[in-house]
Amino acid sequence: MKQYFFAAPAIAAIVLISGAAFGQTGPTKKSDGILVTAASMTLYTFDKDVAGSGKSACNGPCAAIWPPVSAPSAQLGAPYSVVTRDDGSMQLAYNGKPLYLYAADKKPGDRAGDNFKDVWHVVKD
Repeated sequence: MKQYFFAAPAIAAIVLISGAAFGQTGPTKKSDGILVTAASMTLYTFDKDVAGSGKSACNGPCAAIWPPVSAPSAQLGAPYSVVTRDDGSMQLAYNGKPLYLYAADKKPGDRAGDNFKDVWHVVKD
């Protein structure tokens, strides 16, 4: 099994290519009805991101608090895609929406970012 590492200013996590993502093959898995990394860190979407736009609305200081999930170099299939960030890096998207971690989530299962300011949400099944 290949391992892909992504780093962000406030957090680093491991994403393993897994076959347990909402019934699809992809770089995430489902845990307690939500999408998480292989290391069980909660994944979030941002309401200001437009699904299918290929862009992220969270850059600069926002990305320090909400680290973007780097896209693996492996070929992705639906419902996964890749968006190009303002800095040129590639970010993993689910159903066209970029995926993020939350820097305040310190251990697997933490969900402190859910409904943060009513614009950040866990990805639910």
